[in-house]
Amino acid sequence: MFSIVKREAHRIPIALEHQSYEVVIGGQGIKAIGEELLMIGFKKGLKILVITNPDVAEPYSELFIKSLKKSGFVPTLLVLEAGEGQKNQKSIGLIHDAAYSSKLERGSLMIALGGGVIGDMTGFAAATWLRGISVVQVPTTLLAMVDASIGGKTGVNHPQGKNLIGAFHQPKLVLIDPETLSTLPTREFKAGMAEVIKYAVILDPELFNLLEELSDLTSLSKIGSQTLEKILIRSAKAKAKIVVLDEREGGIRAILNYGHTFGHVIETLCGYGTWLHGEAVAIGMVAVGELALQRKNWKKEEADRQKSLLKKAGLPTKWPKLNLDEVINTLHGDKKVKDGVIRFVIANKIGEVKVYNDVTKNEIINCLSKVNE
Repeated sequence: MFSIVKREAHRIPIALEHQSYEVVIGGQGIKAIGEELLMIGFKKGLKILVITNPDVAEPYSELFIKSLKKSGFVPTLLVLEAGEGQKNQKSIGLIHDAAYSSKLERGSLMIALGGGVIGDMTGFAAATWLRGISVVQVPTTLLAMVDASIGGKTGVNHPQGKNLIGAFHQPKLVLIDPETLSTLPTREFKAGMAEVIKYAVILDPELFNLLEELSDLTSLSKIGSQTLEKILIRSAKAKAKIVVLDEREGGIRAILNYGHTFGHVIETLCGYGTWLHGEAVAIGMVAVGELALQRKNWKKEEADRQKSLLKKAGLPTKWPKLNLDEVINTLHGDKKVKDGVIRFVIANKIGEVKVYNDVTKNEIINCLSKVNE
C-alpha cells in the first residue's frame, strides 16, 4: 500500500466573520480525530453521529471510532450506500432517524467520513437537525479534500437538477488525512484531479505549471507523496481564500463553479452516477474553454493547455450526445441562474476567470458542437 510521508500537520485557517475553523492536512488524521476535537473545544461525553459509506467504513471506521472513544466521546456509526444516486431526501431522512435514535442534542456533533456525497448530505442533515448542530468534515476522496469539504455548501439533488436543495452550514473542522487516498479507486482519484485543475485555471497559474511539469496525473503513486501534499495545500488555500472573501456565494465565490454549469447538465441529463462529478466538470471545463475561445477571451494555446492537462489526468473531454433543447432547458434550471439569465464562468487567461451573463443560445450550441467533435 502506498504510504504518505509522515509530517507535522499543515493548518490552513478559514477566518470567517461569524465562525472560523481550520483545514488540517496531515498523515494519521483518522487516528487523531479524537485529539483534534478536544483541541477545538468539544467536551468528553459528547454524542457524535459518524456518517460514512461501505467503501470507507471497511478500512477506516474501526480506527476512527476507536480514536473518538479513546478521547472520551460517545460515537454512533451510520453507514449509507455510496454514490451520487443516493444524494437525495430519502438519505437525509435516514440520517435524521439515526440522529433521533442516538439522542443527538443541540450540542451534539455529526461527522462526515467519506467523499463529497457523504459530506454534502451530512452537512445538510446537521444544518436541519434541531435547527442546526455542529458538523465536522473528514474527506477521504481527492475531490472532497480539495473542494467539497471546505466552505460550508451542503445539500442534496432534486430530480430536475443537482444540489437544488441545500444550505450553507460551515464545519467546525476539516480534517484531511492524505493516507486515505491509498484506498481510493483510480477513477475516483482522476475525478478529483478535475477540481485541482479547476483551481489552477481560475486562481493559481503556478499550480497549473506544477501540474504541467508532471508526466502523469492519473494516480497517487504516479504523482508522489510530497507533490501530492503540495497540491492539497495549494488547492485548499485557494478554496479558503475565496470562501473568506465570499462565504455565501454572493460575488467572487461564483468563480468556483468554473466548468460546473455545463458539468451539472451532463450529470442531470445522463443520470446521476453515470458520470462522476469530476468527470462531468472536466467535460464542462473543455466546453467553457471552447466558449472562451469563440468569444476571444483567451487563445487557442491556452484552451489546448487546459485540455491537455485534463487528458493527462485521464479525464473525459468530449461532450456526450444530448438533446440540445434539453440542454438549454436544464441550463435555465441551474441554481446559478439569476433573473432568468444563465451565468457562465469563463477564463480570460490561465489563472484568471470572470462571470459573464451575456452568453447567447447560439454561442452555447456552437461551442457544444465543437466539443462533440
